[in-house]
Amino acid sequence: MPRPTKGPYACGVDAAVDALSGKWKSSILWELHAHGTRRFAALRRSVPGISEKMLTQHLREMEEDGLVHREVYAVVPPKVEYSLTDHGNRLNTALQSLAEWGDIHMRRIGAEKLQPTPDRQTA
Repeated sequence: MPRPTKGPYACGVDAAVDALSGKWKSSILWELHAHGTRRFAALRRSVPGISEKMLTQHLREMEEDGLVHREVYAVVPPKVEYSLTDHGNRLNTALQSLAEWGDIHMRRIGAEKLQPTPDRQTA
């Protein structure tokens, strides 16, 4: 069930921005897209600077919005994996154009990209 909103959206852009609200959601989407199914610890390592609390919160919200699938395995110790749903993949595809614009904008203003790590691919 989608999480409640503050009111009806004026347009689709408002709904998309709301689904991505939060500093880390776009990074989580990119990581799950680039690497497929990930366990929590691997996902946390691949998103530099995110706290465990924020990753948990964003993953829960993204699951409620139908962007992320959470699979819990009945083993000891518990095993939980996260992956993108079809809905999440469609949002990630839509973000590609925004990422391309952002790359051009960063060059235009002289901003530097984060240096890629082995676990992190840049757009």
